[in-house]
Amino acid sequence: RFNSGKPLALAKSLAIPRASANLRFFATGAIHFASEAHFTGSEAVNYTLRTPVGVAGCISPWNLPLYLFTWKVAPALAAGCTVVAKPPELTPMTAFMFSQLCIEAGLPPGVLNIVHGFGNKAGHAIVEHPGIPAISFTGGTATGKKIASIAAPMFKKLSLELGGKNPNIIFADCDFDRALETTIQSSFSNQGEICLCGSRVFVERSLYHQFVDQLVQRTRMLKIGDPLDVQTNIGSLISETQMKKVLGYITLAKEENGNILTGGRQSRLNGRCERGFFVQPTIITGLDCKCRTNQEEIFGPVITVAPFDSEEQVITDANSTAYGLSATLWTENLSRAHRVAAALKSGIIWVNCWLFRDLRTPF
Repeated sequence: RFNSGKPLALAKSLAIPRASANLRFFATGAIHFASEAHFTGSEAVNYTLRTPVGVAGCISPWNLPLYLFTWKVAPALAAGCTVVAKPPELTPMTAFMFSQLCIEAGLPPGVLNIVHGFGNKAGHAIVEHPGIPAISFTGGTATGKKIASIAAPMFKKLSLELGGKNPNIIFADCDFDRALETTIQSSFSNQGEICLCGSRVFVERSLYHQFVDQLVQRTRMLKIGDPLDVQTNIGSLISETQMKKVLGYITLAKEENGNILTGGRQSRLNGRCERGFFVQPTIITGLDCKCRTNQEEIFGPVITVAPFDSEEQVITDANSTAYGLSATLWTENLSRAHRVAAALKSGIIWVNCWLFRDLRTPF
């Protein structure tokens, strides 16, 4: 939670356990490596060796500063690489504390090097350095394009995890209570500042009004408050700049003839957090799938909800953005689940769940 404004409960339940799991998984993965071998008749055996590339440059984002930081560092170290890692300038504290733990654990000097600084200076220096052949970056799409333009001509190995404008598709045959509860989580966890949040919710028309009514009621029950309060559901956004961006998109949605069913405003608290950057969780309906609100990443507690009539329609609408990071699908029909999932252009698709993770699968 340091620097980021996320609720303490979320840090305890998500960020810290998953950071620990990242380290433990890749530590054991390093000793379970297997290499392919192919027999070419009786003449030869062809086998594959995987060796460390050298120095890995890891640049992580501010929204989950410990969880995503360790998700980059751990596999690089397990592969035998040394690491130069740059944590985000807005949330440097957890990376600093992590470095202290690494020293205490006896990690040799020079194996993990944490460099604090701004992206246009420290991050740029890592990306363009000829002695760093591999770059892993999680962050904004515009920054990712800049990194690719530098790294690609140098033929560096490049991993980019960028923006998400993720669809959450709910069919009428879903497990209603589970779909509703999980949609609340996938919409507003970490104030919507997770690249995997489902910001576009599509509901089959026969279920639409019932689902929206319940979604609005449940959203209004979320507690906006001091991140240190264990009862808090919605904490502060990362910065005033981010808050103004989110509020700006809410204004844009109104100009695009969207209907604000709940939220839509800054929330002002008393006491310790009176100057905090709190935004009410917001639900918007009535927008076309091609409008800017539905096409651009907001990265805040703002979702849109729309009805659909057929699989073909919702697949087209879900695939209508330039972002294909993740998708969530709710149906009890196994054939439909496989059929629709195969048609969605997303890197990872959750069926009847959200944020379920297995580190053995690609991401």
